[in-house]
Amino acid sequence: MSETFWRGRRVFLTGHTGFKGSWLAMWLAQMGAEVTGFSLPADEISLFRQARVQDGLTHIEGDIRDMAAVDNAVARARPEVLFHLAAQPLVRLSYDCPTETFATNVQGTAHVLDACRRVADLKAIVCVTSDKCYENREWVWPYRESDPMGGHDPYSASKGAAELVIASYRRSFFSQGPLLASVRAGNVIGGGDWAADRLIPDIVRALIDGKAPFIRSPGSIRPWQHVLEALGGYLMIAQHLAQDGAWAATGWNFGPADDDTQPVSWIADRMCTAWGGPSWYTEEQAQPHEAKILKLDCSKARTELGWRPALRLQEALDYIVAWHRSVAEGGDAAQVSFAQLDAYRKQLDRALSGENR
Repeated sequence: MSETFWRGRRVFLTGHTGFKGSWLAMWLAQMGAEVTGFSLPADEISLFRQARVQDGLTHIEGDIRDMAAVDNAVARARPEVLFHLAAQPLVRLSYDCPTETFATNVQGTAHVLDACRRVADLKAIVCVTSDKCYENREWVWPYRESDPMGGHDPYSASKGAAELVIASYRRSFFSQGPLLASVRAGNVIGGGDWAADRLIPDIVRALIDGKAPFIRSPGSIRPWQHVLEALGGYLMIAQHLAQDGAWAATGWNFGPADDDTQPVSWIADRMCTAWGGPSWYTEEQAQPHEAKILKLDCSKARTELGWRPALRLQEALDYIVAWHRSVAEGGDAAQVSFAQLDAYRKQLDRALSGENR
């Protein structure tokens, strides 16, 4: 990645008040990009508010289900690069709000892409979907970008459907430019994630309160990775789309090293140990369906992009514990976040240069 490329670059970012979007907004601001964010208001307890992310960008509150609002915001910002992250991001919530999930994740994606058709200076569009966009067969083999889309629960199905929308717009409207890619990350984790019904936030909340974390599905296997690992891949794709062409305008997986895909129990054990808190517990209870096994094949990103993870999973957990301990003890969330960004970027430079291999 070239920091020079991003300096002064007009970037439009949907979902900038969310966990992933806040980290991406901070990274872009650190590189000198001129960021416009479009999103629903931030939750009262959120990385966006804790780290004062709004200070580094033009903040617009809006709903991607409102086509006119999306169109007006994109037109005013005149972006050169657009990242689409806004979404209903939770599997369990999708069972409670299925139509809202489809409206946000499918129709909202169409609204954003349609607005992009009318921006003269736009060069690159990166749409973030999910590792859960694939038709999950509960097998041990990792999913490749060429595998079929699908989804059992409304969230997963909405992400598979969003991929079909993206592919249609790519073929119909963006074959010459702007160029359009979709990115499918594993289960991202990191400091400042406070979402309900997510493993790391649930563990952190319990440990801060001195309680034993409750773990729903200790045997479930996921491609865990620090949020900055995925975002580094997104930034690389955007830069390639804007600079050197159509070969990058496709779908991309970003996940951990093959031997870093671990069960929930592995994460819970190490989080509790690193924090020095009580051990986790579980109990049998009725649960809505969630996939038990999910792995990603990231050989395409490694081979064609030269991308690779910079952190081992244990290092990612160390980042998270350090972030939350520091903030819980009164540390400034913005300073802690930018310090971790600096540290991660140095590790990423070493990984991309081959020093960590």
